[in-house]
Amino acid sequence: MTEAPPASKPRTKPSRRIAVVVKGYPRLSETFIAQELLALQQRGLPFEIWSLRRPTDKAVHPMHQGISARVTYLPEYLHRGPLRVLRGFLASLGLPGFSATMRQFRRDFARDRTLNRLRRLGQAFVMARELPDDIGHLHAHFLHTPASVARYAATLRGLTWSFSAHAKDIWTTPDWEKREKLADSLWGVTCTHAGWEHLTERAPRRDHVALAYHGLDLCRFPAAPEPSRRDGSDPADPVRIVSVGRAVAKKGFDDLLSALAALPEGLHWRFAHIGGGALLETLKAQAAREGIADKVAFLGSRPQPNVISLIREADLFVLPSKQGEAGDRDGLPNVIMEAASQGLAIVATDFAGIPEFIRDGQEGMLVPPARWDLLANAVNMLARDPGQRALLGFAASERLREEFAMEAGIDIIEARLRAALGMAVSFAPVQRTPVA
Repeated sequence: MTEAPPASKPRTKPSRRIAVVVKGYPRLSETFIAQELLALQQRGLPFEIWSLRRPTDKAVHPMHQGISARVTYLPEYLHRGPLRVLRGFLASLGLPGFSATMRQFRRDFARDRTLNRLRRLGQAFVMARELPDDIGHLHAHFLHTPASVARYAATLRGLTWSFSAHAKDIWTTPDWEKREKLADSLWGVTCTHAGWEHLTERAPRRDHVALAYHGLDLCRFPAAPEPSRRDGSDPADPVRIVSVGRAVAKKGFDDLLSALAALPEGLHWRFAHIGGGALLETLKAQAAREGIADKVAFLGSRPQPNVISLIREADLFVLPSKQGEAGDRDGLPNVIMEAASQGLAIVATDFAGIPEFIRDGQEGMLVPPARWDLLANAVNMLARDPGQRALLGFAASERLREEFAMEAGIDIIEARLRAALGMAVSFAPVQRTPVA
């Protein structure tokens, strides 16, 4: 079905560029944002980046090095940039949208009396003052705090704004806030069918939110290596199991360690984890308690070339996602598609956006979330069966290439952003539907 162009709202001045609002930039854990920005830059879409905080990762993804857009950092804590905040506030007093913004803020603050709300308003004052005159539209990655800043700043300047919703921001943002942001935004996109259904039920019209899978830019990845023949029978050449993701509750790494500890003694294996996160030390302590610390390596955050190298050397990729704190959950983790790009067999949970890509028994094996016993059975089965691993890895790689390449999602996002700027598009973007 060809997507209808989003409805336009009146603009007060000609526009030429977009301001993209992100929570932090650059971030290793958000390669999907870097992939999108780089693709839009290559297609000639004019934008600059506004970040709510400075980077904390020591390494930089190669894609970030290719993004040439100017980056402006807003004061993460208002007391660290008091003069910028004061100048922003004074300048905002004279803007036509000041009264409307303050009405928005008062409604928000009445239901959520936190310093975070005040911080986002202060950041919006700074952004509204410092935005170049040729910015005609704001686009926020994530529906929670970045969208709050974009919404306030857009209202102050009399501009339109839109959003990309991903995972945590959908499931942990209060319902009243989602409904009001959806009503105020020009349009939105999201990256899983579950997220699309949830937001569409709260949107002012059915085509307000588009489904745009992140997909993967396959040009950035090498061809898949030959599958290994390891079967766990040789202690000198154990099966290599790998997982990638932040050490947070929703990734389910505690379940994975329990599953690994339950594997039969006769199966020889090693496990490597890439990722930082608040629970990293807790997981190391669990591995020691489970008696598997000598078989487990926690490698910390690594640049993507290192991640791909580890995946290429592995036999099995495992990601046991589950619901985290306050309803937090994954979308469709890019790392699962990265594993598929290298023909790696995948074991994951039948949860969040994962089954939209991996179908149980076809492209991988899925188990219910938080069932470490069933996870152990699946890992044991595939560790011992290199032939089945090869079949599943090949099927996942083919599905990735045929149904989840990056271009379709970028087409939708580019078309909507160009429409927001009043720029023509030379193609008809197709609205994605979930792949059965």
